[in-house]
Amino acid sequence: MDIVNFRNINVAYEEKNVLNNINLSIKEAEHTAILGANGSGKSTLIKLFSNDIYPRFSEELVKEVFGQKIWDIWELKKHLGIITNDLHYEFTTRSPWLRGFDVVMSGFYSSFHIYDHQAFSPLHVSKVEEVLAFLKIEHLSEKPISQMSTGEVRKCIIGRSLVHDPKAMILDEPTVGLDIKAQMNFLEMMRLIAKERTIILVTHHLEEIFEEITQVILIKEGTIYKQGLKEEVLSDKNLSLVFDTPLHVSLENGRYSVRQAT
Repeated sequence: MDIVNFRNINVAYEEKNVLNNINLSIKEAEHTAILGANGSGKSTLIKLFSNDIYPRFSEELVKEVFGQKIWDIWELKKHLGIITNDLHYEFTTRSPWLRGFDVVMSGFYSSFHIYDHQAFSPLHVSKVEEVLAFLKIEHLSEKPISQMSTGEVRKCIIGRSLVHDPKAMILDEPTVGLDIKAQMNFLEMMRLIAKERTIILVTHHLEEIFEEITQVILIKEGTIYKQGLKEEVLSDKNLSLVFDTPLHVSLENGRYSVRQAT
């Protein structure tokens, strides 16, 4: 099954197109990285996946997510876990007293708090415990957000999305704010999750593309420039054009890196 199948899609804010003639498909179990410079349209593309925005109408457009053209947005988000830095900010600023357990539990109601009117069964509690164990973050269960590192909060937010057992997860620049050790640890967590569900990684950092990712989509100025196997797409020529500067791509032990070409 295709997770997303888009054809002839244009998205505009007011009268200006921000995505132009988008044609792409991402298949289930096909781990994919969407790579582009800041302002290239990556965040808008995520909103298109999640039905937070809609394309301009045309007779030719096709917009399907998990094979369906029409979704209840809350039902869709149970199938498609989306992790953004906005979520991280909301929890750290609005609910710093929440424990790790509560952050994960809040996923059942897509809330930023645990409210008295919310009903949780023993099955909910069991699922949270299962997720904490799977991510190996049981030690964060009783720890308040205010005492957590950036990486620890990010892991709890990942757990929050997993309570629904989503078929796919979209991670928008997931290592922002993490130090080198935390970045490495977080990417290992992504590899663990990739064994059970499809990962769509949205980034402008080549170093975040872990070994299990096989497909890469390059986006430039609101247009899909290239898409295909990462070995074919991640070239000096393609990256230099997308980031508008001469670049040299290296591959070592299954991991990519990039430096300015001399």
